[in-house]
Amino acid sequence: MYTVITPTDRLEQIRQARERVFTSDAQSDLRITSLSPERAWLEQSWRRCIAYGHSPDDAVAFDSIPREAIKRTEEANHALLQAARPTMQKLGLAISSTHYFAVLTNAMGVVIDTDGVIDRSDPRAQVITRIGVDLSERSIGTSAISTALQEQMPVWLHRGEHFFNATSVYSCAGAPLFSPNGICIGMLDLTGVDEQERPELAHIVAQSARRIENAMVHNLTYSLIIRLNWSGMQLGEASDGLLAIDHEGCILGFNQAAMQMLSPHKKSSINDVFALSVASFFDAAKLGKPCLNVPLWSGLRVDAEPLLPNQHIQRYPPSHLPLKEVTSNLIKQTMQEAKGNVAEAAQKLGISRATLYRKLAPSSQQKNYHDPR
Repeated sequence: MYTVITPTDRLEQIRQARERVFTSDAQSDLRITSLSPERAWLEQSWRRCIAYGHSPDDAVAFDSIPREAIKRTEEANHALLQAARPTMQKLGLAISSTHYFAVLTNAMGVVIDTDGVIDRSDPRAQVITRIGVDLSERSIGTSAISTALQEQMPVWLHRGEHFFNATSVYSCAGAPLFSPNGICIGMLDLTGVDEQERPELAHIVAQSARRIENAMVHNLTYSLIIRLNWSGMQLGEASDGLLAIDHEGCILGFNQAAMQMLSPHKKSSINDVFALSVASFFDAAKLGKPCLNVPLWSGLRVDAEPLLPNQHIQRYPPSHLPLKEVTSNLIKQTMQEAKGNVAEAAQKLGISRATLYRKLAPSSQQKNYHDPR
């Protein structure tokens, strides 16, 4: 029978768990737990905070990294910031009615971007949304940010599940972010201040994190993208595996779905994964074949769709975007590939130069473009 846990019951469970962990006897016996097995990571985080020398009653400074280090951090995370910005903006709008907001950090838990409705007059919101503030476990104790980075899985925390009493006003959901070579490079967090618990945000943040990772793969300079899923599954969703390869079939990057399906390695060849030649993928892409049923060396089979640069935008425009925005994205992508050459981009798009110039408005966006006429 399914048992409904009321908010009051939930807070009582948290109180009991804290009382058990923060007694001296419990600290010496790691087997003692009062939380469900799937949330054992929470008590492990509390114990690490105790090992750091923290006490729940300590004040939390919310320190920032030095000013000169902020610029270096932004530069080092340029690819992540670029890939995350569109998703962050849409996510901020999607959760605005919940009074939660989005926070993006690097792998060290340092804030590099935020979005959504943030009440800057509330110091509790302002203090955690400053660019450069350190929200790592060692700095602010247990949070969705620190545990998502530590456990490398989506998490959510409510009120007293945060280690410090001072941070028990927050409720948050977080998901780690992985680079195209499978390394954890940061995390995406949704936080509310004195808001009701919303564990369903763990799904939203995990889904958004996957979109950011997919964008990072698409932002690579590649010769072919291969979308894949198990045979019989529908291709074209954010949950697809993605492999980016160069003209020789060398793997340049992949998303987490591809990592879990194939266990690829950057700089290895797709010949190490698929029992099909590299040329077959390129030939299928040039002919516009929608799907290949490809054998793996393991004996399993996957459906794979090879796409040349730009094809993924044409074939899979995000259904939730207005047509105007889809068109704008396609034009920007084509202009980038043409290195600002208006005539070349217009030819690829099948429109006149005059039409392309109109679509490049406002004029401030045209300064990096040139027409060789």
